[in-house]
Amino acid sequence: MARSCKGIKESGEACRQAPLPDFDFCFWHSPDHAQEAAEARRLGGLRRRREKTVQGAYEFRGLNSLDDVKRLLEIAIIDTLGLENSVARSRTIAYLAQVGIKTFEAGEYEMRIQALESMLMPRLLTERSRR
Repeated sequence: MARSCKGIKESGEACRQAPLPDFDFCFWHSPDHAQEAAEARRLGGLRRRREKTVQGAYEFRGLNSLDDVKRLLEIAIIDTLGLENSVARSRTIAYLAQVGIKTFEAGEYEMRIQALESMLMPRLLTERSRR
């Protein structure tokens, strides 16, 4: 039978985390780790705030579509072009160009598949209705 933390969440629910070895509490509820847990929460909050700021500055919404991937690639290229000229910068630009080509290929394949599906779907539906 698995043990669980004896701590209580802020919502009043019992904590279901596994306790630390030889302890009754998980990291987050352990009195011996209270300072470390508080610092981890503080750093997590800072990271989330920074993430929102950076997302807003770059108008980046995540990687949910091919357009989102293209936007991220565009951001990386613009930032790289702004760096001082060097061999590393040139390699990075070449790599990003290769990634860009693959991204455009993926977009082209996606469009072709959608076109084929839109042509074939009516035929498939017609065949199924005949059965």
